[in-house]
Amino acid sequence: MASFGTHERPFSPNSLWNSRPRQVKWADVIIPPAQYFPRVGNGSFSTTAFLALPTDKAQRVYPPVGRPGVWDPDAEAHLPYVDIAKWPVATIPAAGSDGHADIVDPSAGLIHSFFQLRKIDGRWTATQYAWTRLDGRGWGNGAHYFQGARAAAVPSIAGVIRKHEINDGAPQYYHALALSLTFNAMSPEVQYVYPATSGDTTYKANEGRIPMGALLMLPPDFNTSTITSQPLRKVANTLKTYGAYVVDRNYGTPFYVYVENGVAYDLHEGKWNNSVATDLLRIREALRPVAQARDWVDGFEVSSIKLPPLNLMSMRGPWSPLKGSTVKPNYDSKTQRLVFGPTQKNETAENLSSRSFSGVTWAKPVPGRLYEFKVESPQGGRAYLRYWSNGVEQFNTRPIRHGESFRLIWPNVEGVPILGVISGIGNRTEIRATFTEVVQ
Repeated sequence: MASFGTHERPFSPNSLWNSRPRQVKWADVIIPPAQYFPRVGNGSFSTTAFLALPTDKAQRVYPPVGRPGVWDPDAEAHLPYVDIAKWPVATIPAAGSDGHADIVDPSAGLIHSFFQLRKIDGRWTATQYAWTRLDGRGWGNGAHYFQGARAAAVPSIAGVIRKHEINDGAPQYYHALALSLTFNAMSPEVQYVYPATSGDTTYKANEGRIPMGALLMLPPDFNTSTITSQPLRKVANTLKTYGAYVVDRNYGTPFYVYVENGVAYDLHEGKWNNSVATDLLRIREALRPVAQARDWVDGFEVSSIKLPPLNLMSMRGPWSPLKGSTVKPNYDSKTQRLVFGPTQKNETAENLSSRSFSGVTWAKPVPGRLYEFKVESPQGGRAYLRYWSNGVEQFNTRPIRHGESFRLIWPNVEGVPILGVISGIGNRTEIRATFTEVVQ
């Protein structure tokens, strides 16, 4: 198999996409019947992973006519355009209203993920753009919380059955799959759960009990040997070992497991197959959300994988220069850093909006827990974090420099975090502050 973090096998070996749970306990929830039969396939709402080659040229992507810009969820800003350094000439977005297409650039180590990508009269447009590391987690975190075009904030190629995997002779796929559910299965109470960092804004219209981001699996005693369709048996075997994450919502299909576009894939082989339909219904009735797992095995078959604490802090801004400062820093999403100008003196700016911490439900600082605030700025920049509640300063890290850190207990009172930065002196200062839980 291909190496991890590549076009053919994206994300790190300990990404949840490439890891499998052991000794699972299931929630007592069943995917209900819906208007159509369950489906495994490609089509208008699937996607393609287009490989950027060293010879590919750059491409500028604009917002559609009438839009204020291309929405960048990480920067929380509308951009006048997005420049992609290498644009595959074969890029064709999916025909559905979501217009999914992901561009994989190994030289940059990035996956560029587009929503509603279209080419109109020779001009490329998109409603939304997000990116993620090709060798990363494949899921968002508290800082960079939106990393792809799917509703769960993941790249549209994450978990997709890839073209090169379909006829590789293996009995299963060696990664978790991606699926969507329809309204009567998805929860109106819980918008999303870990590892998802987002969900449909209209989730209140749902009628079921399964949230975005849930992992669905088949139990170990589910008999796949009776499935006569080899492609479906391969999917079912994967659902027993890795499962499938809910990454989107569809209209009328109980579950839809996504296959990459650009290859003929039809479980019914051109005509209705009762055996396939019956097995799909049997899979629907047996799939259950995972409530708990004893541990996880990564892509290298190493058990009890341990992930580093996730960064909870973003440098996105908005930033306001303090009195006496004139240079306003800019946020660079690709490096997750704040960038100052040329500066003749130490310039200071603060973010008073509380958006240094995102609204991700499971990625907020917890009162009473120990955290570490750390600064990266080789060019002499500094950063500090203050917290005010009811007119009282609960803590103040004071400005700290590159490589320094400050540990604190998160207050148990509601307040406002204030992130501040101070530039170095020179042509350019890059500053990144991180905020992670100290696991003891």
